[in-house]
Amino acid sequence: MSRKAKDRTALEEKIGFKFADKSLLERALTHISAISGGPQNRIASYQRLEFLGDHVLGVVISDMLYHAFQKANEGELSRRLADLVRKETCAEVARDMDLGPALRLGNSESHAGGRLRATILADACEALIGAVFIDGGYESAAAVIERFWKERMLTPLRPLRDPKTMLQEWAQARGLPTPAYQELARTGPHHHPEFRVAVVLPNRPPAEGLGSSKRAAEQAAAAAMLTREGVSTDKIDA
Repeated sequence: MSRKAKDRTALEEKIGFKFADKSLLERALTHISAISGGPQNRIASYQRLEFLGDHVLGVVISDMLYHAFQKANEGELSRRLADLVRKETCAEVARDMDLGPALRLGNSESHAGGRLRATILADACEALIGAVFIDGGYESAAAVIERFWKERMLTPLRPLRDPKTMLQEWAQARGLPTPAYQELARTGPHHHPEFRVAVVLPNRPPAEGLGSSKRAAEQAAAAAMLTREGVSTDKIDA
């Protein structure tokens, strides 16, 4: 058995699911950089499965939250959901799965440390969930998600109010409009972009943030403005 096959067998054991269709597992672990023929062949990468897995993850986590927090209102459930399905959490789960060694990457991406890159790990994690859903159905996907997300759901590691929500509440309390976000720049390659975003409020200089996604950059910009205004995110609880 090849080293790559061993890594993928180990991954199946780690997630508690054995694929009947190994091609699904192969596709879920294939980054666009490993595909020859250019962008037109990206369908052979994990991107379609990532799209599916993202939505399956949202449904399963929503169901788990609904039953686990029966006194929580819609707002709290939404904040908990956002925390559990964000890219950073998916990357953490991918590390717990030891997913990196099983990835199929192009040489340049592999040499650049792609197996440790949070965006790639997060996307592949979602793709893996999508592949389990196709191969084994909803119950199998739900079992994998519960295996890796249940403890995180019961013990969130960060405040449930993210910086964007906190900044909006802070602005509203002072009679200010909803903060506006502007994308200033997008740099880097298509598969590993970096966004620079500014957040704007009246009579205040903009604050900027960087991130591997537009959402992450917006959160960073909101956190920067809160810090500048003397608001500590560490002091805000759920």
